[in-house]
Parts: sequence; structure tokens; C-alpha cells
Amino acid sequence: MDHSKISQDNVAITRRLEFDAGHRIPNHGGQCRHLHGHRYALEITVKGPVLESRGQADDGMVLDFGDIKRIANEYVVEPWDHAFLVAKEDHVLLQFLSSIPNHKTVTLDAVPTVENLARIAFNLLQPIFIERFQGRLNLVSLRLYETPNCWADVS
Repeated sequence: MDHSKISQDNVAITRRLEFDAGHRIPNHGGQCRHLHGHRYALEITVKGPVLESRGQADDGMVLDFGDIKRIANEYVVEPWDHAFLVAKEDHVLLQFLSSIPNHKTVTLDAVPTVENLARIAFNLLQPIFIERFQGRLNLVSLRLYETPNCWADVS
């Protein structure tokens, strides 16, 4: 017999992960037009009811933080970590990177600004959280830090 209940109160929880990646903004008028990299920090906030499942590992939780980490690692962090993130229209750079054997290159539909990377990550993760948790949880926001002082928020 299942003794678990779901509270009516929704609570938001956030998990932070970090990864390293290179990019360039090819048409930028400043330094970002050059090849460079960042130590990105990703904060994922999900919201849902607190589980009341006495005696179970998830009692009192919206979700185990490890579950957020596993999902984010699978779909964003591992594919992007130590990769070069390149816009598909950046033909010169894509040609160069393809000449390097076994180079980890991620081709994107948009220029890899922090704003676009945050939108891409959010759009990758949102349907996964809905599907995996049968609509009980929602990805409500995602914050991607490009530097400690610069970031983009998507909700």
C-alpha cells in the first residue's frame, strides 16, 4: 500500500552545476569575436509539491538534488563540457575545428551568446522534467553564468 501524499504547497529548489566550454561571437565588435572559453555555472530551478512519503528516501522533498544533476549532466553539461560551442553559420570556425582529430565541437542553431545558450539549455531540459515527473514538476527558471559577474536568466 502506498502511504505517500503530495502536499498542496509548491516549493522551488535550485541545483548548481559547472562546466568549461569555448566559443566565439563571430560578428561581435569587441573581444568576444576571438576564440576563448569560460567556466560556466548553470543554476536549474524546478518547482513542485513537497512529497510526504513517510519512511521513504524522498520524504519531505520536491525532488532529490541528485536527480536534477543527473538530468542536467545528461542533456547539457556532459555534451557541452570541454567542447567548443559554435553557431552553424560560423563556417570558417567549423571547418577549422573539423580539421582537429576527435575535437569535441557542438554545432548550435544560434550564435553561442550566454543568452542563446541559456535559452537552448532551458528548451532542452523543460520537456524532460515534465515527462520524467509526469507533470508534477516544472522547470521554472534557468540561470547561466558566463562569468561570475555576467549571466542570463530564462523562465
